[in-house]
Amino acid sequence: MANGNEGQTNGRKSYILVVEDDEALLMMLRYNLEKLGYEVGVAEDGEQALARVAVRRPDLMVLDWMLPGLSGLDVCRRLRDQEATRTLPIIMLTARAGEADHIRGLDIGADDYVTKPCSIEALQARIRALMRRAPPAEQMLSFADVTLDTVAHRAERNGRQLTLGPTEYRILEFFLRHPRQVFSREDLLQRVWERGVHVEPRTVDVHIRRLRLILNGPGEADIVRTVRAAGYALDDPRP
Repeated sequence: MANGNEGQTNGRKSYILVVEDDEALLMMLRYNLEKLGYEVGVAEDGEQALARVAVRRPDLMVLDWMLPGLSGLDVCRRLRDQEATRTLPIIMLTARAGEADHIRGLDIGADDYVTKPCSIEALQARIRALMRRAPPAEQMLSFADVTLDTVAHRAERNGRQLTLGPTEYRILEFFLRHPRQVFSREDLLQRVWERGVHVEPRTVDVHIRRLRLILNGPGEADIVRTVRAAGYALDDPRP
């Protein structure tokens, strides 16, 4: 097994999202991939996986086929239909060993297909091969005069560095990935906050106010728009 430096790409940890509803297998994969040096996110169903990707695009996804609700095939199909995730490397992990299933998974858009049970060494080799030929995840996000380096976790407006708390950072990154789109409090709770954490909808308002205070310096326009009875959007108020 490789050492913990394998997950490094250009001086940063590559980010892998593991989508698996078997909790024991999910934790085992997370432990071993982190030991190899990767940064690992997890999701237990298809909707949660799509929400995680909407907030932060991974460098690679390990995706179970048989998921509750939205299947792995459906997740893969939706990711391939979106410009931002069309080239996201996806390894389908499944107990379905038939050739027809293998072909179907690849036809839907998976880059590789691994049958359970699978050793971590075999999965590691597949990940390494895909990482070598995959285009890097988008690093720089920008809108109007705001920029965000998602690798260095550095945000600026007009060259002024922004000091963001963890939640404000996630909200800003999400907005920068979906500019000019209006999201309700419930949308933001589902797609920015960790699943399973109880947060009141009004808490969103608190973090939006904090984000505005950080973003808007003297003489700068407020680019976080409040849409009455609808929610919030990142929008440029200039004509």
